[in-house]
Amino acid sequence: METTAHTIQIALVGNPNSGKTSLFNALTGLNQKVGNFPGVTVDKKTGLCAISPGITATIIDLPGTYSLYPRREDEWVAYRVLMGQDKEVKPELVVLVADASNLKRNLLFASQIIDLKVPTVVALTMQDIAKQKGIEIDVQQMERELGVVIVPVNPRKNKGLTQLKKAIVSTLHLYSAPSRDFIATTTLAGDAINDVKELIPELSDYRAVHYLINHESFALDNQLQDKIELVEKKNNFNHTKVQAEEILQRYQRIKSVMQQSVKEPDPKQKQIMADRLDNIFLHRVWGYVILLGVLFLLFQSVFWFAQFPMDGIEWSFAKAANWFSSWMPEAWWSDLFINGILAGLSGILVFVPQIMILFGLITVLEDSGYMARISFLTDRIMRKVGLNGKSVMPMISGFACAVPAIMSTRNIENKKERLLTILITPLMSCSARLPVYTILISLVIPNKYYGGFLSLQGLVMMGLYLLGLVMALIVSYVMKQIIRIKEKSFFILELPLYRPPRWKNVIVTMVEKAKIFVFDAGKVIMMISMLLWALSSFGPKDRMSTIAQQYEQQIKQQPGKAAELNKEKKALLLENSYAGIVGRSLQPAIQPLGYDWKIGIALVTSFAAREVFVGTMATLYSVGDDDSDATLRQKMQAAVKPDGTKVYTLATGLSLMIFYVLAMQCMSTLAVVKRETRSWKWPIFQLLYMTGLAYLLSLVVYQLFK
Repeated sequence: METTAHTIQIALVGNPNSGKTSLFNALTGLNQKVGNFPGVTVDKKTGLCAISPGITATIIDLPGTYSLYPRREDEWVAYRVLMGQDKEVKPELVVLVADASNLKRNLLFASQIIDLKVPTVVALTMQDIAKQKGIEIDVQQMERELGVVIVPVNPRKNKGLTQLKKAIVSTLHLYSAPSRDFIATTTLAGDAINDVKELIPELSDYRAVHYLINHESFALDNQLQDKIELVEKKNNFNHTKVQAEEILQRYQRIKSVMQQSVKEPDPKQKQIMADRLDNIFLHRVWGYVILLGVLFLLFQSVFWFAQFPMDGIEWSFAKAANWFSSWMPEAWWSDLFINGILAGLSGILVFVPQIMILFGLITVLEDSGYMARISFLTDRIMRKVGLNGKSVMPMISGFACAVPAIMSTRNIENKKERLLTILITPLMSCSARLPVYTILISLVIPNKYYGGFLSLQGLVMMGLYLLGLVMALIVSYVMKQIIRIKEKSFFILELPLYRPPRWKNVIVTMVEKAKIFVFDAGKVIMMISMLLWALSSFGPKDRMSTIAQQYEQQIKQQPGKAAELNKEKKALLLENSYAGIVGRSLQPAIQPLGYDWKIGIALVTSFAAREVFVGTMATLYSVGDDDSDATLRQKMQAAVKPDGTKVYTLATGLSLMIFYVLAMQCMSTLAVVKRETRSWKWPIFQLLYMTGLAYLLSLVVYQLFK
């Protein structure tokens, strides 16, 4: 007999750092996709999971939240789903993830979900940590106390998943709402609850409380809104008092539940390893020394491990270009393929090793629990410049990409701190700058090692990242005085336990980030590479034909100098092409910084995306150079000005690095700032202050080193 396939929706909920994301990854594997909840920028992670032969579940990973009283936008997203107010997400069952090592805090949210009277299964995680703390849990007794099925799981080791799926199936088929509430909800506001239930009979007592408190934020018709408002007035319903009384009652009941089902050790017992490690990593002196050491190793490793694969990719493309040019006929299409497509592709793929290594190491820091310690350590510094520890996570995310980093500032409740974080986050050196830094460092900084392992190039790379961070703090301090928004702020952060990194997660992240760079940034780079090839290959017809005729005559007159004259002709044609004309028009403005017209073109094109700088250089130098066997770095190294001096001196290279550290060279970032601030005022201000700062400091650096 064939079973009919049935698809259900399951909401995955829990406190932050409870193991919810690990469970989501374990259940769904690679069957995941990320979108956005309608009308907001909060991520909507969904995935498919086969629950039983006849049931497939769409699992929705809701944002982590501590209770059913939301404050941040992401908490409101989870709240609306659980209250049945989301039009798209209507889960038939809730899987509530609870941390066994922090049960008192987790049971507050769990008890609220249970009182909503929705089919619920509790997935109990972190039992190994609970065991380390000496905590013993009687799961069966706790099931009796809570009235729901509890399944111990370890998603990091794929343990308990089969039992969890069986519990989901049985709960779906056999669920009946607990006969009594976790707390006596009617004692909070009995008459008001009964009046609301008369209006909406299907509500549980506790759900009715939330209709009284938050009905203005629910999608209810105007008539029903007015009736609930009348119920509030009639019963003198006090939101704050009811909420405070509820939390007190819940913690009293949770204390009773834990006395019945949990054995905890004497709190005077010696500290576990996590506490001992925190004594070192969060030390007021050594904590900062260790943090600088971690950042130093991070950027040194990017150079140590990526050098060989990068050299291999460069060599391969140089040989491929030489091979194609040796047998392809001289025509516009062959020139487009070699100097447009192949050069652009080389400019993309050569940086994949560094991007993978950087993101792999950042993922290791996040997985291990150390990234949260960075927020804790830096809170004191952040407050002095008008921010708080919550600003650190968007800023650290800015090392990857400013766009999602700015979107993540919605977790910062304080308006002024959020705005300051948005304004300074683009000063963090994002991954798009990495290809620019790499090519410039290799051109002007010697490949020296001190003590056999300290790379000078790695030190410079770390210095550029630290410069962006320091300038961000200085700018925030100045803007703190200018922006007049007065609002108290609080910094509450939960430190996750130290754990070994999930190497599968690290590898998946590395691959995903490489794919994003190649396919998203790569599309832009390739389009601009081909556009630049066209601008570099064509120019005003009269001017280009005159140059071509002049050199043809000279070659006929001096056949022995044909190679040299051809090289001169190509350089002059490039200079008089449309690209050359654009670059030369910018030269008066950028010459004081030590830049030539080719760099001027790159500054314009890289406004679409910073990493386009390298693709622009690859195209410009390929079009004007006969030596297709040379790498881009070799071509740039050999570049000279009309007076015979080198283009890429130490002064020019450092000036250009400073410019890319500080300048707002990203249209996408400006667009997302406009979206988040709902005004063009702040993105325009950001563009002006960052460009002005970049120009001024680049000028100073060039004058100091020339």
